[in-house]
Amino acid sequence: MNKLEAMSAFVRVAELGSYTRAAESLGLSRTRLSRLIMALEEHLQARLLQRTTRRLHLTEAGERYLVNAREILQAMADAEAEVGTAVTDMTGRLRLNGPMSFGTRHLAPLVGRFMVEHPALQVRLDLNDRRVDLLEEGYDLAIRIGTLPDSSLVARRLTRCRMILCASPDYLAEHGQPDSLAALAEHRCLRYLGASQGDWEIGGERHAVQGPLESNNGDVLTAAAEEGLGIAHQPSFLVDDSLHAGRLVPLQIDAPEQQLEIHGVYPARRHLPARVARFMDYLAECWGDPPVWERDLP
Repeated sequence: MNKLEAMSAFVRVAELGSYTRAAESLGLSRTRLSRLIMALEEHLQARLLQRTTRRLHLTEAGERYLVNAREILQAMADAEAEVGTAVTDMTGRLRLNGPMSFGTRHLAPLVGRFMVEHPALQVRLDLNDRRVDLLEEGYDLAIRIGTLPDSSLVARRLTRCRMILCASPDYLAEHGQPDSLAALAEHRCLRYLGASQGDWEIGGERHAVQGPLESNNGDVLTAAAEEGLGIAHQPSFLVDDSLHAGRLVPLQIDAPEQQLEIHGVYPARRHLPARVARFMDYLAECWGDPPVWERDLP
């Protein structure tokens, strides 16, 4: 048994949750892949995968082995980079994570264009709004917006976005426009349930607001604001189209402008794989600073 081949096969099956899909991605027959997994389990004297008619599950031993196997395979990739065999080679697998709404609008399209320029590259892109564990879940790069917690990860600033208070013309015609931050307490506010649990951070202070709708998705709140349900406090990349079209109007409140930094975050390594470094360069160039979603905002 080729241990590294078997290890790679196991990692791919665990990532894709399917023997068939893993075999296709590795260019192996399903029979060959199954034999590699069986040989690996026999060598380790432990069941790594629990197979049922409906799903494929990692056993407890499989979960532990997956973490170590990823580290070993990554160490091999880093070793190749160190001696120059992969410094300029845009091949291999790039595992990405990003926030849902931003990722759909401004990350996914660039992933497609980048893959057209580098056809030998394989990419896995996961979009969700939870804070993933890059090391535990095997991501090469995550896009994160806002304040970064202290960690062993490395962060590179790529661009930024503004937070904008806005409402529909119909809402403002009916309820009037608040002239101060304190006046927001008298208005219907649409709350995003993130780390702040619905409070709005403006001018370095938290402001408790109330309203008819709260959600953990910014697109939901933007749509509600357009319908006149209340005032939204949204990042510029979520409301730029609405502001350009006049469906939303920025509020004229004397308050310090709030900006959120957008970073690429990746595990600390002695040699950063070329595919990760080049993709971050590509994102920074395409997004720009000021970013494309803020150009010509009213």
